[in-house]
Amino acid sequence: MNKRQLISSLLAASALSFGLTSAHAQTPIKFQLDWRFEGPAALFLHPAAKGYFKTAGLDVAIDAGNGSGGTVTRVASGAYDMGFADLAALMEFHANNPDSPNKPVAVMMVYNNTPASVMALKKSGIAKPADLAGKKLGAPVFDAGRRAFPIFAKANNIGAVNWTAMDPTLRETMLVRGDIDAITGFTFTSLLNLEARGAKAADIVVLQYPDYGVKLYGNVIIASPKLIKENPAAIKAFLSAFAKGAKEVMANPAVAIESVKKRDGIIDSALETRRLKLAIDTVINSPDARTDGFGAVDPGRLSLMASQVSDAFGTKTRVNPEAVWTASLLPPAAELNILKK
Repeated sequence: MNKRQLISSLLAASALSFGLTSAHAQTPIKFQLDWRFEGPAALFLHPAAKGYFKTAGLDVAIDAGNGSGGTVTRVASGAYDMGFADLAALMEFHANNPDSPNKPVAVMMVYNNTPASVMALKKSGIAKPADLAGKKLGAPVFDAGRRAFPIFAKANNIGAVNWTAMDPTLRETMLVRGDIDAITGFTFTSLLNLEARGAKAADIVVLQYPDYGVKLYGNVIIASPKLIKENPAAIKAFLSAFAKGAKEVMANPAVAIESVKKRDGIIDSALETRRLKLAIDTVINSPDARTDGFGAVDPGRLSLMASQVSDAFGTKTRVNPEAVWTASLLPPAAELNILKK
């Protein structure tokens, strides 16, 4: 081996060693979404695709979910380090498992308003909340809107309703067929699903919970207490990378959807772009979000929600708002200044 070959060999070995060291330096984070790879998943898939998590020293693996309750349970079990879930589902878990040592904690607010709403077709005669009394409503038993309906009913003095349970895939179909009078669901999910099943937008009545006195928070990023205790820096790095990506997603939803398409090649990009825009406009960049500041919560509003969830869900113990939320891991204010006026 001549001198030039020796130098090349040493450089190659050094590069390999550096690569292995860099790989080992990446902190693994298993992340569970609340639902399938649809438009809003771009909030997480985009920064992953752009390499923002990797640049922050994280090796983030993002999996689809099948409901917020499942996400909370899986993070609590240790199967996942972090996740994206409805705050009400997290509160319920805390209050029903007071002795559990592994209760996840919310570390960033993303959906400042609940996406839940009641949807009906105009031909049903439903135009306002009071019209729901005596009607047949349908939703999966775990649906966030159905679980929180008692809060919506109390705020709007709605009489008794009759519930029909079904699989999520049948909810909008049953409404279009006339099997039920109204459904509960996330606005940006059910509204577009109704259109996909032949309903015209002009014929759909949407009663969004936040528009009718129900100021529940929606989805939050949650973390396991183990990760919070052992590696808070990893959570801070995750949230910073997420905020950077979220700003880009809100600025250009159509481009961000490409990251979702890479994970699920059969999605309708145009439809999922609409779904993402709906989510941004209704629950992410909402007036309440601009008041609280992206990622943050209002303590008084959080306490009220804790009380409402305790009552509506009939939890074993009362929800302690201080136990379900911490703002201590949020990025600096400058990094969270991402909402357009």
